[in-house]
Amino acid sequence: MPGWLTGFGAQVVAGLIVGVILGLIARGQGGADGGSWLAGLLTGVGDAYVQLLKVMIPPLVVAAVVTSVANLRKVTGAARLAVSTLIWFAVTAFFSVLAGLLVGTVMKPGLGASVDAASAAAPSTTGSWTAFLKGIVPQNILGLGVGTSHGSPTLSFSVLQLLVISLVIGVAAVKTGKAAEPFLGFMESFLSVVQTVLWWVIRLAPIGTAALIGHAVADYGWGALGSLGKFVLAIYIGLALVMGVIYPVVLKVTGLPVRGFYRRVWPVTSLGFVTRSSMGVMPVTQRVTERSMGVPTEYASFAVPLGATTKMDGCAAVYPAVAALFVAQFYDIPLTVTHYLLIIFVSVIGSAATAGTAGATVMLTLTLSTLGLPLSGVGLLLAIEPIVDMGRTAVNVTGQSLVATVVAKRAGIWSKETFDAARDGMVDRAPSMADVADTAGSADAGSDADAAGSATAAAPRAGARVAG
Repeated sequence: MPGWLTGFGAQVVAGLIVGVILGLIARGQGGADGGSWLAGLLTGVGDAYVQLLKVMIPPLVVAAVVTSVANLRKVTGAARLAVSTLIWFAVTAFFSVLAGLLVGTVMKPGLGASVDAASAAAPSTTGSWTAFLKGIVPQNILGLGVGTSHGSPTLSFSVLQLLVISLVIGVAAVKTGKAAEPFLGFMESFLSVVQTVLWWVIRLAPIGTAALIGHAVADYGWGALGSLGKFVLAIYIGLALVMGVIYPVVLKVTGLPVRGFYRRVWPVTSLGFVTRSSMGVMPVTQRVTERSMGVPTEYASFAVPLGATTKMDGCAAVYPAVAALFVAQFYDIPLTVTHYLLIIFVSVIGSAATAGTAGATVMLTLTLSTLGLPLSGVGLLLAIEPIVDMGRTAVNVTGQSLVATVVAKRAGIWSKETFDAARDGMVDRAPSMADVADTAGSADAGSDADAAGSATAAAPRAGARVAG
């Protein structure tokens, strides 16, 4: 059988198909509310898989970032890489929000919506422009937070805070010098162990995918599509424009193969769709970005965690644009050119302002409050939140891998050998900056040797002509 039929991506597709079938069976049994044992099983297995992925995030971020900082000291232009990453985050967000505004303006999803106005309610959590400052300052050395869920205390972590803590520790270790070499050696070994365990978890993705999509089919509020179907359709058309037009143009301009990129990023996109969590998929995103896309570990371990907190073309660009227009149209509030410019500004800059906070709802509240639109409009859209969140997250995680790959290609640190070798699945080893440098050096040496050989061969002929 060809490799593409037995590879990891094909297994994820099989999981999606099986999950849809199981979800339809569970829905026929009444779903979770109807006491379906199958619906309960799908929910339990899916939640357990997402939790397994999230467990791996803190050790992966800490070990990968500390190790990368130590390795980046050998690389010139590390600051330029960071700036390029932020610029491409902004560029793709800009065109994504334009896609959302185009769809919302043409389709006018808020006009004629039959959703009950009584369901309008302001959310308990809102976005603010100071959230970034609050989110980036660690509450403790572990980046942990404590909350409550159903009356019980729960622990949570902030990837943004972990990223800051790890960067500081990595820089401090480099500045310490020889005394910190045992520590850096331990972190490299620890990262290898974490990546091995992570691969075991990732290999369970087809099972997790089946359970999560089955849960979505069985229990999500599909009945709300009757009153909000036009809005859901507008969101997915906007997301399709990003995935089918904007991203391919970026890839073409950069010189990356479009089909090859989507073929390799498929496990990330599909897991984002079923898990609805950029954080949960982050370990998979990083592994695919390194071992399928050919992005060196030193750079990917910085760009992917940063992207998981601030790079959200689905949640922070397309969705707030369409949703803001929906709310304005529903309440018959006219918007001016200034309002449209503010939507673009919030979508491009606001994702950083709300970094480390949860969900697209926070971005929507930031957008509505900036425009002066009623926050109660958020409540109108909560019924279909899980349905649109699947598509939003799929775009989010795809964009996170895309930007890292694009920046690596433009910076000359992209490993084409890894990309080509990963045609039918991830390779066994992630490329490093040293690998890319060695490959470039070998190519230069080969070119020099060819040039020298040509010159040597040409010399006698030239001499003969002179003698004649």
